[in-house]
Amino acid sequence: MSWDDFADHAKAAADWGADYHRTLRDRPVRAQTAPGDIAAQLDATPPEDGTGLADIMADFETIVMPGITHWQHPRFFAYFNSNAAPASVLAEFLASIIAPQCMLWQTSPAATEMETRMMDWLRQGLGLDPAFQGVIQDSASSATLAAVLTMRERALDWAGNTRGLSGQPTLRIYCSDQVHSSIDRAIWVAGIGQDNLVKIATTGDLRAMDPAALQDAITQDRAAGYVPAGIIAATGATGMGACDDLQAVASIAARENLCSHLDAAWAGTAMICPEFRPLWEGADQFDSIVFNPHKWLGAQFDCAAHFLRDPDLLRQTLAIRPEYLKTHAQGDITDYSEWSIPLGRRFRALKLWFLMRHYGMEGLRTRIRNHVAWSQALCHRLGAEDDFDIVTEPILSLWTFKVAGASDDATQRLVDAINDDGRIYLTQTLVDGQKVIRFTAGQFDCEERDFDTAFDTITEIARAL
Repeated sequence: MSWDDFADHAKAAADWGADYHRTLRDRPVRAQTAPGDIAAQLDATPPEDGTGLADIMADFETIVMPGITHWQHPRFFAYFNSNAAPASVLAEFLASIIAPQCMLWQTSPAATEMETRMMDWLRQGLGLDPAFQGVIQDSASSATLAAVLTMRERALDWAGNTRGLSGQPTLRIYCSDQVHSSIDRAIWVAGIGQDNLVKIATTGDLRAMDPAALQDAITQDRAAGYVPAGIIAATGATGMGACDDLQAVASIAARENLCSHLDAAWAGTAMICPEFRPLWEGADQFDSIVFNPHKWLGAQFDCAAHFLRDPDLLRQTLAIRPEYLKTHAQGDITDYSEWSIPLGRRFRALKLWFLMRHYGMEGLRTRIRNHVAWSQALCHRLGAEDDFDIVTEPILSLWTFKVAGASDDATQRLVDAINDDGRIYLTQTLVDGQKVIRFTAGQFDCEERDFDTAFDTITEIARAL
């Protein structure tokens, strides 16, 4: 393909993309294919001869698209949205065209310097202390793993990377029983072990980690010969939106000389709106914080904002400097590969620059406020129906419900029936041991009418069952 041909195909792809988004409401939200349907249409062996792009695009329409769940659909109310605002898509297109590998300052100075500035724009937008510095990770999972590795190294006096974990004291990490599974996985990968992730019971409507129980667990572990290493708190946990008492957790971490990390992967975006910040009061006292602009802010996946009070702790954990990775330049420079687990780095800052410049912080706040208001209005509307129970009240735009008196099996049948219908997409979760239906809103271009459709779909299908 020549670059002249590329230009023609790229224009056609852009037209296709615009039409796709214009017609999303006409498509079922979740893929309606059965397991194996797509694989059955793909050749078992690679082609020996090339194929024209027109034929490939035709196959893309007939083979790929039926098996796509539409994460950009305005009625995607499952999981947390993975957004792609048009300005972000254009930035990703440009980044793909120039295709830089941004591991060092010298391998693309613009990428490094823009990342520094964009992370400071986000810090200001969130109202965080100027002491925080930021780095863009691929996901909150990677940021949390980096935080856990830092906890491990600091607790072992930086000996884990050099001597390994054999023969070292047994470390303990503390979190609530509501945290995302990525925390468990980080504990596995860091070599600390699942048995040493101490999950603290939660209390209250926000399902906050019990500070007294946290303190008791740390005290008992020290007495038993364990070495407490860190605490991971949550604001807006995935299941039902649990939010820890951050001031209480941070106070315990400071008193016990433990590293602290805050997972605000979804809810952190809402903190650009000052009225929502009581949910993470005390965040400034944490050593590190992560939230995902790709979840609610509109940035294309992947893009996780990782803030650090003292980046030197992370660099001491992850930095490795063979001669071929050294930047020899005058002046103060940053090599963000020393702040990340992967060496290779994409030009993720570009989409944040496009996004924040094009919509402005107030435009982004308006979207967040609308999502919260529309979701909470739907919750109250459904709760007013005699045959539905609201199980957990809204935390921002996330809440849970069930049909009154429904068993776990009946609840799952309702979830499956709603998703098979195609008009909206929901997921189930567990709250206090019972299966409930989870609703969350955050698709970048959703409108109030989409929440009316959600009400109609839920009530119609539930009553038909």
